[in-house]
Amino acid sequence: MAEKSTIARPYAQAAFDLAQEAGDLKGWSDMLQTIAAVTANKDVQALIGNPDVDDHTLSEIIVDICGGTLNDKGKNFIRVLAANKRLNVMFEIAEQYEHQRAEAERTIEAIVTSAFPISKAQQKQLINALKERLGREVTLVTKTDDSIIGGAVVRAGDLVIDASITSQLEKLANTLMH
Repeated sequence: MAEKSTIARPYAQAAFDLAQEAGDLKGWSDMLQTIAAVTANKDVQALIGNPDVDDHTLSEIIVDICGGTLNDKGKNFIRVLAANKRLNVMFEIAEQYEHQRAEAERTIEAIVTSAFPISKAQQKQLINALKERLGREVTLVTKTDDSIIGGAVVRAGDLVIDASITSQLEKLANTLMH
């Protein structure tokens, strides 16, 4: 949905600017994730789409649900979103904010899917190799999927390294068929 991401971009940038100014990238990340979770709730979605609920009431309901996780600027952020009818793009705002935060902190999350659990030593080797290749701090998330038979698939941003047995068998089958 290019439209939602286009709408979300200036709000994500504003949140990022506020977070940088306050020196609190993590705190804003937590606030935005909380707001996104609240606005994704089906009951809150019904309120967001209800023309009988005014912006002020809607924003105060969301602020109340978020509770103590918001600072004053976070509360004001919700009020601005409500006034501009942008609460429906909160997920995209949080997503874009996280991308900006990762760029600023020079971090990246790498997801490794393997047929069998990866040992701590293997994880450390993989983190070091990815850190060297990508020039960033790497957070590793491991998953297991026995359908890949063996090997692993690594996804880090736009980088995909498919060293799975399933992938190699598919390549071999394509080669034999041509």
